[in-house]
Amino acid sequence: MSAGFETLEGWYSSHDFREFDWAGWKALSSKEQDIILEELFGLFNQWRSFESKHAGAFELFDVVGNKGDLLMFNLRPTIDELIEVKHAFNQTRFAALTIARDSFSSVIELSNYVVKSNQRMADEAFVQSRLRPKLPAVRYLCFYPMNKKREGADNWYSLPVEERQNLMRAHGMTGMKFKGQVTQMICGSIGLDDWEWGVTLFADDPLVFKKVVTEMRFDEVSARFAEFGPFYVGRKVSNQDMVKLLRKD
Repeated sequence: MSAGFETLEGWYSSHDFREFDWAGWKALSSKEQDIILEELFGLFNQWRSFESKHAGAFELFDVVGNKGDLLMFNLRPTIDELIEVKHAFNQTRFAALTIARDSFSSVIELSNYVVKSNQRMADEAFVQSRLRPKLPAVRYLCFYPMNKKREGADNWYSLPVEERQNLMRAHGMTGMKFKGQVTQMICGSIGLDDWEWGVTLFADDPLVFKKVVTEMRFDEVSARFAEFGPFYVGRKVSNQDMVKLLRKD
């Protein structure tokens, strides 16, 4: 890591985007569909049970637009457990009716831009709740990957640590204007995926995503140094919602 950049790491994160094979699904009999859904919901219920044990979390989202149909979002204490999550899903009959469209692997982090002394703060309840969170009980998710620029004078990694800290703290103050409306999860992905960070936002009103991202782009840290990947928005779905989505009879 560059001088002055330290992080605390928490749970590992997986965003798994899937496209659904509607033609293949409709070709199945109702009995075959029931068997497939029973197996799938058994796996989803097992994943959801991790939150009550404080050993991870899972939510399923119906993706807006044509970048995919479903997002499976999982948190686990280790990357090995996320590998097991992937294999467990791929072994279901439902998985054969999906195509992997995109994925993002990362780990929840807090940097010393946010926490002044990582060692001193490591055991505090607030920090632990950020590193190993319960997922917010809201309807919508927004996810996007991002990098920090390394271009000439706009090279984030060549700035003095004090300047980086000041820029990030000002950025954080902008985000605080939306406290109570949106929850943010920052995950580091340097060395784990193609982008450097993944940002996941949670809110009951998807319009908040537009407002908070727009306002934060005017901060110097975004205007000068940020590069953004594709944005995904999804609506949370339960097992019952999935039945309504897939079974129109």
